[in-house]
Amino acid sequence: MSLLGTVALVGAGPGDPGLITVRGRDLLRDAEVVVYDRLVHPKLLDEAPPDARLVFAGKACGVHALSQDVINALLITEARQGRRVVRLKGGDPFVFGRGGEEALALAEAGIPFEVVPGVTSAVAVPAAAGIPLTHRGVASSVAVVTGHSDAGGVSPPVQWARLAGAVDTIVVLMGLANLRRIACELIAHGRDPRTPVALVERGTTEAQRTVTATLDDLARGSAGLGLEPPVVAVIGDVVALRERLGGV
Repeated sequence: MSLLGTVALVGAGPGDPGLITVRGRDLLRDAEVVVYDRLVHPKLLDEAPPDARLVFAGKACGVHALSQDVINALLITEARQGRRVVRLKGGDPFVFGRGGEEALALAEAGIPFEVVPGVTSAVAVPAAAGIPLTHRGVASSVAVVTGHSDAGGVSPPVQWARLAGAVDTIVVLMGLANLRRIACELIAHGRDPRTPVALVERGTTEAQRTVTATLDDLARGSAGLGLEPPVVAVIGDVVALRERLGGV
């Protein structure tokens, strides 16, 4: 009987290929199979051995190269054939990356695996734009939420009514298409319409650009026009620090 291979769920970081961890890079350089996401920087794939099999498993809104069930089955199949598999995921595997689903599938199949945390875009992208998520005297709490509507109803909806006044800084991932609705929800439940907002497109990469506005601008649909995913939205008074910190 052949020995089982292994699977590493590796966070590739927020976009800049230099922000992958040392452990993640080392596993990538030793991989026999690399299953990678849409937002993984192409330069990271150059770290894999020349004879490694590269499998694209990217997802965009409404378009999936592979379904999650197929990805889970692929990881299990390759590991059962004795191969060293790296599942290379944008950001951190356990922050809206479905890494938990893949880890559960591997555990239930008896496949040895490890999780290598990555630098999440929720923290790195605001930093690259000159926005600290917390700042003494300005913000002492942060919430990271998905702005993506779960049409299948698998995940519970974000409780915007409770969130509006509960934290100082709100970071919204995967929410570009729903920002107007989100802003209206927050204002309706007590968030100041004058609250500063930053929308950061392709953060940490050479294509990064940032648009600043107010929550009211978002609610009226007059901010973020022309931006394309991935976009990280930061809502809170910390956004006003960006000018002093020289953000891009």
